[in-house]
Amino acid sequence: MNDTPRSDEGTDTQPTDTDETRIGVDVGGTFTDVALSVDDHLVTAKVPTTTDRQHVGVLEGIAKACDDAGIDPGEIDAFAHAMTVSVNALLERGGAKTALVTTEGFRDVLEIGRQDRPDLYDLEAEKPEPLVPRRRRFEVDERTTAEGVERAVDPEEVRDLASTLREHDVESVAICLLHAYADADNERRVAEILREELEVPVSASHEVLAEFREFERTSTTAVDAYVRPAIDRYVGRLVDEAETSGIPAPQIMQANGGIADPETVRDHAVTTTLSGPAAGVVGAAATVDDADVEGLVTFDMGGTSSDVSLVREGEAERTTDAEIDGLPIRTPMVDVNTVGAGGGSVAWVDDGGALRVGPRSAGAEPGPVCYGKGGTEPTVTDANVVLGYIGPDTALGGEMTLDVEAARDALADLADEAGLEGALEAAQGIYRVANATMTRTIRSVTVERGHDPREFALVAFGGAGPMHAAALADSLGVDRVVVPRPGGVLSAFGLLAADESYDAARTVQLARADAEPDRVDAVYDDLVERVLADATDPGAARIERAADCRYAGQSFELTVPVDESVDLDAVEERFHAAHERAYGYRMDEGVEIVTLRASATVGGASPVVRHEGRGDARLGTREAYFPDTEGVRTTTVYGRDRLHSRTTVDGPAVLEQAESTTVVPPGWTGDVLEDGTVVMTEDETR
Repeated sequence: MNDTPRSDEGTDTQPTDTDETRIGVDVGGTFTDVALSVDDHLVTAKVPTTTDRQHVGVLEGIAKACDDAGIDPGEIDAFAHAMTVSVNALLERGGAKTALVTTEGFRDVLEIGRQDRPDLYDLEAEKPEPLVPRRRRFEVDERTTAEGVERAVDPEEVRDLASTLREHDVESVAICLLHAYADADNERRVAEILREELEVPVSASHEVLAEFREFERTSTTAVDAYVRPAIDRYVGRLVDEAETSGIPAPQIMQANGGIADPETVRDHAVTTTLSGPAAGVVGAAATVDDADVEGLVTFDMGGTSSDVSLVREGEAERTTDAEIDGLPIRTPMVDVNTVGAGGGSVAWVDDGGALRVGPRSAGAEPGPVCYGKGGTEPTVTDANVVLGYIGPDTALGGEMTLDVEAARDALADLADEAGLEGALEAAQGIYRVANATMTRTIRSVTVERGHDPREFALVAFGGAGPMHAAALADSLGVDRVVVPRPGGVLSAFGLLAADESYDAARTVQLARADAEPDRVDAVYDDLVERVLADATDPGAARIERAADCRYAGQSFELTVPVDESVDLDAVEERFHAAHERAYGYRMDEGVEIVTLRASATVGGASPVVRHEGRGDARLGTREAYFPDTEGVRTTTVYGRDRLHSRTTVDGPAVLEQAESTTVVPPGWTGDVLEDGTVVMTEDETR
């Protein structure tokens, strides 16, 4: 290791626009991560997630970080939060008892869905069960077309329906009437009456997703209603507890990568899906310079799953076409692909004798076997312990020590079941299987979308990501792995860097040849008014406009930017160019302007990390196994926080810190940058 001595210690953070004391808290499946910016320093913490009452773990994490920083929680000026409440409710089917109100004859839209099959060649493939069972789906006699209302809704029928809903003891109501995106008068009237008559939340599709495609709009509205009571309870409880502790009310990370105030997300609960993964991508974009590469592949490996996304030109890739557990959700969100392969993923042997990993996770309780908290099933973390990447003295989260022998015994039992020679061979197998799963996920967002991963840098974070990153990069041909200094809590750090952001959209379905600029302007004016109404500082908001366009006869759209002064000829040409980039050709058919979009962004103050190490970073050595090299190697272990800027670490090496561990394999080197970021590159002569 080449080392230039330095005199200071710690990691300093200087916000670009503010000296406020700010804290970000991200709840993961296993750990709750905290990043605190105070007095030009960055203090990080990691505590076990409290599964049943997540807000308890959040407050414990805040208290721990404040204690480490020597401040009182009441000194915090701003609090941003990412959570898993809504996605857990969907994955575990633990949401509200929801009713759906729809147009007569369209009761079964949720069940019919689309004609595509989950698996084309699986004769026993099943679609996910609808969130709302048929007995709680109700119809009203009304009719709206794309041109407007043809038959008005009867208020008395709706009041009678309210009585029926009370008899069913529903906890939430979703309303999705036919073509309400084009004319919301009937749906608005139904919502007004049900809100007057019932004491449960009511989600109306024209407020949740004013876009066409009945199945997707109905599904998204049903998701909003299904998770809304849980979000309302959780956020309300957290706001109350924060106030009791003297902490500001939290701003909540949305799936679109922007934060919003508590009341906004309580009214639009569906926007909180994939809240945590979005924060991680924002953190990666804020800490890594992608100027000399095509972009960044972000790789967040936590305790339960791994999340992969792309950052191009400094901005996270976004989508409005996403699914969670087979349920379409069409709100704008950071485009994240999730796979059930995390540090806590359980290794098992299938009926054919093959070794498998995940998607089931040991979670935080009881956790991997090495945690010594009652876990008995071997996990990826246990494999990393046996391989020597995580040592017996490693303190996960800064305080949890490990039982190496228990992990070895559990893997020995798995080896017997799988017909392997012993614990080490089982650990090697788990490591390879987990890496293969994650490699496929990275290929799905790069190769399968026309991007060459070799032109990207791989940004690894999460508690386990930096342990696997070099192996993934090697298999993908990626020549650079970047591990940010706060990589173990990068989602929490991303909350400190997040902008405030709001989105609105409306389907118009206009043929370009017939589109009138005045009509388009009027829709944009309404959308801009809506997003500015949610912004805390409308005067500071940056407005962006976009349009979803397609060729006549197509069933899919591409989104292109629209200038403030709407120029429809420019919009058409941008669509032609976007179609040619995506598919290699343009067509002579007429262009349709399908959906108009507007967003409001209020910029935040991005922390700038400055790192200074002090003291002897070398902690010792231990034996670690590296496949495709010489096998077991004597490996130097460093305390990452002590590594001085401009240090070069030669592999094999392990860089330990409280929140994560970075593995530098043989033939690789790690360069420590001024901000503490480690950039790993492979020796070209290897």
